[in-house]
Amino acid sequence: MLVIIGYLIVMLTVFGGYLLSGGQLGALYQPTELLIIGGAGVGAFIVGNNGKAIKATMQSIPHLLKGSRYTKDIYMDLMAMMYLILAKGRQNGLMTLEADIEDPQNSPIFSAYPRLLADQTIMTFVVDYMRLMISGSMSVFEMEALMDEDIETTEHEHEVPAGSLHTVGDALPAFGIVAAVMGVVNALAAADRPAAELGELIAHAMVGTFLGILLAYGFILPLATLLRQKSSEEIKMMQCIKITLLSSMNGYAPQIAVEFGRKTLFSSERPSFIELEEHVRQVKTMSNSQTDSAS
Repeated sequence: MLVIIGYLIVMLTVFGGYLLSGGQLGALYQPTELLIIGGAGVGAFIVGNNGKAIKATMQSIPHLLKGSRYTKDIYMDLMAMMYLILAKGRQNGLMTLEADIEDPQNSPIFSAYPRLLADQTIMTFVVDYMRLMISGSMSVFEMEALMDEDIETTEHEHEVPAGSLHTVGDALPAFGIVAAVMGVVNALAAADRPAAELGELIAHAMVGTFLGILLAYGFILPLATLLRQKSSEEIKMMQCIKITLLSSMNGYAPQIAVEFGRKTLFSSERPSFIELEEHVRQVKTMSNSQTDSAS
């Protein structure tokens, strides 16, 4: 939604300012200039990326129109879920978590948090490293190194669509100049026409430069920036899980391990110590009530 609002502001201010200065919108309507710039941009995008990168970029674009998935509420859910997992493993032994890890969809713990369960990247990260913890074959340092490699790989994957869009955005002003030069060439080839017609041809040619710059800095490059911001939010989620699990492996109680994870979050979404403590207490009480009812 914010993307659409931003685009509307760009168009209203640019074209509105042009109209207020006495310009005519008809002069800016140059389909051939758009064809040259847009076609060259798409062609360069295809040439500069393999099939996987093109597919990843296309799949990422619809997500840009949605708001952030990683809000304060979902972080609270994450830390509550991690608390329940670690508390169960501490009280009953890690082996009791095997059923939850192997079938998260039917796990009482995981299924209580459908938003997290629907996030395949986050759930895969949690399940994979919980499985390694249960196996007991890795030290804390080995686990941390593996997590770092996993997170770095995810960062590289997310950078592909952002980098592709950024490259296209950087190229659009140059393609706008190409369109403008071709228009000027066309105008010079008609130098025998009256001055009014010649001036109109040159004005049309200059629209290419305008469109290239507007499309780059008003439309495409902001999308690349937004993709990187969304990527950093997902990476922060993984880092929160990493710190929580490593803290547990180092012997800290589940509530302390969750507190360590809280400290890694961005301040805009990070709950306070009191908020987290109260939330964990409520989750713990609810979990105990469900256990008693089952008994």
